[in-house]
Amino acid sequence: MMIRRHATLRAFGLALLFAASSAHADGLAQLKQFMEGTRSAKGTFTQQVLSKSGRKPQQAGGTFAFARPGKFRWTYEKPYAQLLVGDGNKLWAYDQELNQVTTKKLGQALGTTPAAILAGDNALDKNFVLKDAGSADGLEWVEATPRASDSSFERIRMGFAGGQLKAMILNDNFGQTTSLSFGHMERNPALDAGLFRFVPPKGADLVGE
Repeated sequence: MMIRRHATLRAFGLALLFAASSAHADGLAQLKQFMEGTRSAKGTFTQQVLSKSGRKPQQAGGTFAFARPGKFRWTYEKPYAQLLVGDGNKLWAYDQELNQVTTKKLGQALGTTPAAILAGDNALDKNFVLKDAGSADGLEWVEATPRASDSSFERIRMGFAGGQLKAMILNDNFGQTTSLSFGHMERNPALDAGLFRFVPPKGADLVGE
């Protein structure tokens, strides 16, 4: 359960993109402009996870911040408190309810998860096969397929409108579909470096490297 839970969290990472200048550019063009022009961002997100079994969707929400390359903070505020921090060297995942911290080298995480899109460098095509995925629901979509055979995800779709990333849809190898919507996104804010530092709480179980 914990492995699956943290694999899902890492995705969002994971996750969170941001601004381009052309409201009518296709998805790849907007993604390229974002990668070239956005060094940091912060905002809010809502998340819905649909399981393969079709049971009631799981709802979550919280905040995110990132500073490229390699630093991010992804905070789940509801329905349970969890935290992901990339400090430039390691990825930390803290489950407050279980008082458990898992960690791994950030380079490995960025190479196989959507965190590469959020906090990685500009060489997206090194880790993903990217292609335009057309227009739907008022958004211009990009599809990213991981090149690594051991990735937790089959594909990731990113939807842009008006130069902003509005949505992500992640299909994982467990048959789950995770949908993310972004709001209140601020591009290139000044961010406190402390956001991207993590010290395991006293008494927490530490798993990983």
